[in-house]
Amino acid sequence: MSRGSGSRSRSSIFSGYRALALYCNHVPHVVRFHQRHREFYLVTAVGASFHTYNVKRLGIVAVSNALPEDITCLAADRMLVFAAHGNSVKAFARNKEIVHTYKGHNAEVHLLLPFGDHMISVDRDNILIIWDVQSEEEYLQLNFDKIVFAVSALLHPSTYINKILLGSQQGSLQLWNIKSNKLLFTFQGWGSGVSVLQQAPAVDVVAVGLTSGQIIIHNLKYDEMLMKFQQDWGPITAISFRTDGYPVMAAGSPVGHVGLWDLEEKKLIGQMRETHTTAVSGLTFVHGEQLLITTGEDNAIRVWIFDAPGGGGRLLRCRTGHSAPPTKIKYHGSDGQNILSSGRDGTLQSFSTIHERFNKSLGLGSINKKKSKKKGLKYDTMKLPPITTFASETARQSYWDGIVACHQGYLISTTWNYQKTSMGAHKLEPKRFHKDRTLDIYATAVDITSCGNFAVVGLSSGHVDVYNLQSGIHRGQYGEEKTHEGQIRGVAVDGLNQLTITAGGDKLIKFWKFKSKELVYTTTLDASPASILLHRESGMLAVAVDDFRIAVLDSETRKIVRRFSGHQNQINDMAFSPDGRWLITASMDCTIRTWDLPSGCLIDCFLLDSAAVSITMSSTGDFLASAHVDDLGIYLWSNNTLYNIISLRPLPADYQPSVIMLPGMCQQQELETSDKEEEVEGQMIEYDSSEQLGEQLVTLSLLPESRWKNLLNLDVIKKRNKPKEPPKVPKSVPFFIPTVPGLVPHFAAAEQQTAEGQSKVVNLGILAQKTELYMQLEGALNTSNYDHAVKLLKRMGPSNIDIELRGLAPEGGGSLDVMQSFLQMISYMLGTKRDFELAQAYLALYLKVHHSFSTSLQSLTLLTISSSSNLSSVVQLHLKVIAVEPVLLEEMCKVSVLLEETWMHMQALFNQSMCLLGYMKSALL
Repeated sequence: MSRGSGSRSRSSIFSGYRALALYCNHVPHVVRFHQRHREFYLVTAVGASFHTYNVKRLGIVAVSNALPEDITCLAADRMLVFAAHGNSVKAFARNKEIVHTYKGHNAEVHLLLPFGDHMISVDRDNILIIWDVQSEEEYLQLNFDKIVFAVSALLHPSTYINKILLGSQQGSLQLWNIKSNKLLFTFQGWGSGVSVLQQAPAVDVVAVGLTSGQIIIHNLKYDEMLMKFQQDWGPITAISFRTDGYPVMAAGSPVGHVGLWDLEEKKLIGQMRETHTTAVSGLTFVHGEQLLITTGEDNAIRVWIFDAPGGGGRLLRCRTGHSAPPTKIKYHGSDGQNILSSGRDGTLQSFSTIHERFNKSLGLGSINKKKSKKKGLKYDTMKLPPITTFASETARQSYWDGIVACHQGYLISTTWNYQKTSMGAHKLEPKRFHKDRTLDIYATAVDITSCGNFAVVGLSSGHVDVYNLQSGIHRGQYGEEKTHEGQIRGVAVDGLNQLTITAGGDKLIKFWKFKSKELVYTTTLDASPASILLHRESGMLAVAVDDFRIAVLDSETRKIVRRFSGHQNQINDMAFSPDGRWLITASMDCTIRTWDLPSGCLIDCFLLDSAAVSITMSSTGDFLASAHVDDLGIYLWSNNTLYNIISLRPLPADYQPSVIMLPGMCQQQELETSDKEEEVEGQMIEYDSSEQLGEQLVTLSLLPESRWKNLLNLDVIKKRNKPKEPPKVPKSVPFFIPTVPGLVPHFAAAEQQTAEGQSKVVNLGILAQKTELYMQLEGALNTSNYDHAVKLLKRMGPSNIDIELRGLAPEGGGSLDVMQSFLQMISYMLGTKRDFELAQAYLALYLKVHHSFSTSLQSLTLLTISSSSNLSSVVQLHLKVIAVEPVLLEEMCKVSVLLEETWMHMQALFNQSMCLLGYMKSALL
């Protein structure tokens, strides 16, 4: 298949693996109880798929197959999970596979309710459809006028058979019988739109959450309001009741607070403030347990336990990601298992690629942590701006801080401690700006030395400073006044702390001595550099330039060794492969390109829907991680070259990649199709080596040495392995099956067992049965084709070969013709020059077996096939034994001539190679 423009739809090197740091969104969650497992499960929507967690440990159990669009609402019954996207609804079995599809809506579905064997859905056009779950057919359709009754909530009251309760944006409620298609009753409402309907533990009682912040506990049977509560945090977003014996109701709000109400005393008993940084989208008390599950738009799942005397809840376990898109990601450590990520929400977090229980949150940056904790997250005026870039090192992270971060528009660089999962002890600030802090100067670039002792920070003013990480003390600057005239675009320190490289907006790349701060060399670029990246092991420095090109410099020679062009927009980030052969770049043109440094060619490119703002590759080379514009997730791409044979041919200049979806965001059908295309196109065709590369060459069989090297020493091996005691015969054998004596055992027939008068003397003629090898050699006398006989011998073990060769002699049941045929097979193998070591081994065993043992022949036991001794001399030793048979004598002469010619040819090749090797070692080239 051609690799021209549009010839493939996927990347040859990278394939989507999975998404990290995504837990939930604004869609309310669902809690299910598994009867067989006796365990509760939590289902949350994440983009176009949903995740299933066990409540006990908050461990992820399953990730569903992705839908074409984002999920708008979720619901679940005993067997299935229902997810709506656009104007369709899908039913999932086993939390993963789509088993039913319900199509009939013309607008987006926003409400779902399982109802026995039926499922109810409501769309934005105010059309309610009741579906038969198994047949996927419409059972009933109800149309409501948006002006009079716009459906906003849906509930099936307990014990109300065939009845549903509908809430509206106008505030009224309607009770319908869906079997008879009749409106049973209309509740007038309370002057505000209904946002939530929730069944109370008592029969006939429901809780109605209003957009005004009121919560009404209403009796449906008597149309009587039992209680009324008021929350001051805006509309009610979720309601749940405790069912473990405590009359407590919890209500969520758009600002992230949760109110706790005592239903007996009819008063507020507690407030769980800042449960989430955004609106509480879902809130559920686990049935019969003192656990409360909350989810929010801030991408966080939290489980609270109510075991305190005051009735309040404390955080038991959580899964949190970024509530705003990440700005910078980087692998931390040499094991390639943890990714550090900074987000626009101001947090620095660590996500594990192994299991979510290893995730860490280093928290928010703050000028004064103590004062920030007192004020709380909502009113923290000392919160630092989001982190724009950071550097990390593990060499000294057990002793002091190992992470240094630059904040957006902020002069001071902060340190962070990975072990303590918190902000560090120091704030790195140059003293030159103490007098006038009103200047618009901020930190732009940072790097940490490989030893973990020093941090190099570049500023927008053109200064580059060095700090000691243990003490936080300023240790000098590069340049007398300024390092560069423009702002610093990047800093890097080599692996041995010998060289510091700085890039500035003045189009200069400068090389400095790290310790003495002396300028060593200056390189001028055609345009200002946007960022730099140093691969410390190889010394290669990648420079992304403002004209969308990339230059690669050798830090030893200070010369530009490669130039790459092809991106159509700003280059956001770069990453080297661990071996330094690939440079991977991400750009605002939504492409991720892989450049091969040795060949200087583009070898891979793929296009995404959203641009990658940051990329990083693991130190083990197995995954590439990417973070994207307006996306909360971190996406892992698997390196296919570690598992498959991939042909990495240069891409043409006019190559136009096709758009591929992010991991976990594409349909299963598309994945299967693209996998087949990639298998045909991307993988290299395996080379099938011929049996003989050239007629003048000698080819070995490549069989294990144990199959042929010890053929001559087989008797010694058997003697050594002989058991010390003979096997003990059992006293009584309860059952046995008689067999026919012979080389190839057969079970005796029934009539033979009962035959009378049968002689008990063994017929020795039966022992002379023809084996498969015997018949192959006998048949090859006429055809001269010994391929089948050679293949048969190659499949045999040493003991089997020894038995076969002993059976060739007339006294062993063989014949002279077969012995002659075996010698002709050896001549055939020597003539074709294939399986050379097997021919030597078989011939040596043949000569050892078919002669009278004498002292002169004991030298054969010292023969090793791996040696280069000439077997023709060995043949001459045994001619006097085989000379009694003229036919065998003639064949042995032919074999002797072939052996001598072959060994002389090999000796000439050996001498030529040794001479050439000696010349190469001694000559002055």
